[in-house]
Amino acid sequence: MPTHQYGRLATEYLQPKVVNRGDPSASTGPDILSLALTTRAYTRVVLRLRAQAESEDRYIARLQAAEWRQTTNTSRPGTCDGPCQRSASSRAPSPTSSYSHSRNHSHGGNGRSQSPSTSAITKFRSPLVRLGRALLLRVFVPSPDGDWLSDASVVECEAELKRSGILKLLKVGDVIWDVAVGDEGNLGRLVWDGSYLVDLDYKYSRIGELSPYFHSLAFSPSYFHRVIRIGGSATHNPHCNPIVYIDVTPWGQELATNLQLLQDRARTETPHGALHDVVRWVHRSSFTIRRPVLPHYAQAHPRSHVLRLPIPNASGFFIDPGWYGTVIIEAEGTNEGLADLQERCGPGVFPPRAEAIATKLRNAKEKESRRVWRILREKSRPGEIWLRAVREKERIM
Repeated sequence: MPTHQYGRLATEYLQPKVVNRGDPSASTGPDILSLALTTRAYTRVVLRLRAQAESEDRYIARLQAAEWRQTTNTSRPGTCDGPCQRSASSRAPSPTSSYSHSRNHSHGGNGRSQSPSTSAITKFRSPLVRLGRALLLRVFVPSPDGDWLSDASVVECEAELKRSGILKLLKVGDVIWDVAVGDEGNLGRLVWDGSYLVDLDYKYSRIGELSPYFHSLAFSPSYFHRVIRIGGSATHNPHCNPIVYIDVTPWGQELATNLQLLQDRARTETPHGALHDVVRWVHRSSFTIRRPVLPHYAQAHPRSHVLRLPIPNASGFFIDPGWYGTVIIEAEGTNEGLADLQERCGPGVFPPRAEAIATKLRNAKEKESRRVWRILREKSRPGEIWLRAVREKERIM
């Protein structure tokens, strides 16, 4: 059933009903229980597809580890048990020779079948599930308060998840959509934090963004892409870039070392739709999140030693590998933009600035906004993520 039909049926259900005593066969409204059961079944199917995708991904990883160990053992001298044939190891066999053909189907000629190569395995594909992206699950809870879900409606959504029997299958970051509210923007979309459903944040977007309650480094930069929709603004966000919350103080010294004032060319759109190339000044710096390296003793069993990088100042949370590499940050090329960037780097990184009492009070009030950035999707790529500082003047609520 099309998703917009859920909202129509929920609105019809919430309307006052007039009972026609003369016609007992008249319809009493939509079958709400059937609609709830439909969304429960859909959610179970999506979670089962994710479990299948993760299982196949682990299987392929085990095959890759086995191939890596086999390649390491065969390339290491003196690893054969019996007398080694020097002529066989001194030159690669011809692809058409019987020796190479037998090596592709056995281990050392003993007749044991070899595991299939990872290149020959068809990877899991589904339009509903993609590894490394958030799931969009459904519940059906008609909201008497309209588009804005009340606390009672959110609690009822949690109860609906419990009735579905999927609480143990949910992961932090899964997006739950109350389809009874509608399909406009991010209406009815909540994020699971491991125990409860958390509403979206509307400080910098009229349709909602991820709440600052979540650590953005724990998710890949594209984790919520097309799941939580992004609202554009011709003034502050023309490219519909998402908000992230990152504390960069652990890399403050590195940011101070790499800080530069540069000229940057940008294409802007006028209110009439015309495009113009504009030259502007920006403060730009960068820091590196380095991938953890396995010790030498653990390289023989790479799957048993999975190293994760903890998020600084966030106990129990780890940085997603999608952030590994260089992170480039930008701020306005003004004195105010420089002062804001210096405040984000943490105390003691830059020399203290002489400030008036009013400025100190304003900075204390804007302390929470020091973690707000936008991912510049048009510039970012794997291993190089671009961020732009979001200042308090962009706040709409």
